[in-house]
Amino acid sequence: MKIAIAGFGLEGEENYKYWAAQGEHDITIVDESETPSHTLPDGVPTILGPGAFEKLQGFDMVIRTAGLAPYKIKTDGKIWSATNEFFEKSPAKIIGVTGSKGKGTTASMIATIFEAAGKNVHLVGNIGVSAIEALDQIGSEDIVVYELSSFQLWDLERSPHGAVVLFIEPEHLNVHTSMEDYVSAKGHIRLHQTVDDIFVYHPTNRYAHEIALSANEGKTIRYGISDDGGVYDRDGLFLQNGVIICPTNAVQVIGAHNIENACAAITLVRAYDPTVTVDEIEKGLRSFTGLPHRLKFVREVAGVRYYDDSIATTPSSAIAALKSFNQPKVIILGGSSKGSDFSTLAQELLQHDVHAVLIGDEATTIANACEAVGFKNYEIIANPDMTKIVTRARELATPGSVVLLSPSSASFGLFKDYADRGNQFIAVVEKL
Repeated sequence: MKIAIAGFGLEGEENYKYWAAQGEHDITIVDESETPSHTLPDGVPTILGPGAFEKLQGFDMVIRTAGLAPYKIKTDGKIWSATNEFFEKSPAKIIGVTGSKGKGTTASMIATIFEAAGKNVHLVGNIGVSAIEALDQIGSEDIVVYELSSFQLWDLERSPHGAVVLFIEPEHLNVHTSMEDYVSAKGHIRLHQTVDDIFVYHPTNRYAHEIALSANEGKTIRYGISDDGGVYDRDGLFLQNGVIICPTNAVQVIGAHNIENACAAITLVRAYDPTVTVDEIEKGLRSFTGLPHRLKFVREVAGVRYYDDSIATTPSSAIAALKSFNQPKVIILGGSSKGSDFSTLAQELLQHDVHAVLIGDEATTIANACEAVGFKNYEIIANPDMTKIVTRARELATPGSVVLLSPSSASFGLFKDYADRGNQFIAVVEKL
């Protein structure tokens, strides 16, 4: 088969290795950069430079990297992806988790609960583990938990057996053509479900509800409320149908939003396998202590606690971080644009004893949103680097307060990605 590997970053390199290992394809690497971010393999034909993705006539299959929009590819062949390949070839049932934020945490909770129940679990996808690289390790009785971004879901031709849709808000609108395109992409997690499948979704989010209605098959359950038989929390307990499962303090990660994520995770587990016991659920929750750059405590210096929440690239995730602490706060906000609306975040700032340090391309946009609601306790740092940012946050903080890197924006421009941003924050804080 004549195959084009479209986009040659980390995922493109993995795609090349996977299809090249089959030893039966004529492969060409395609990238709009003249010098792709990963080293090109010797002797492999290439199509490089601006407009490369529009020159793919004559290929049987074009394997797109996740962040490459299908509509940017011009070909008379089939557009495919590593995610589609995995869903077609996986011998095990798949549980998929999506949403604007909380995907990785919820997927991890599902995985640790099943592990506590003695299941062989593979946690893959957007969380950073290549699904197609894991394919040959997966048995038919195993469980796959797949964190799915909108980019991975864009053209997915199959839906997972168990699907979770968390809160959805505007995100990646610098890549998706519209909010409708973004929600439509997310909706593929549900679109192809059958009568034997399970769909768990946010109880009040209208976009999650739209996705729920996109198919009439399977068992649908809203988490966080008692109405549908989902798991909810009350008085420090997780309950289902009025029956206690375990205390909410089994959740080892900070914030009310993570109690909600746990409700989603337990609801899915209970629907997927009712034999999982309450003791196994509690054990699984207690074993998960959080993911990097997700409201992770870094260090306490002079009575000030520093938290790395660099994964917070949307306004709602920064709001969740603010709500996680009663103490006075300094919050670092801003970065590159994803087309977000900061008005709700600005309203939330009014409810806290907080000073906002604004950085990056979105600093002025956030400042305008703050002015519109009357929040004045902010300042913009011009030409910032992480040392300057943390130094100013330290100056503003008082003993007993917290400093939050919870930017509500993408990282590009100032940093390579959210992980680089978080790692730089940690490095500077460690030197204080």
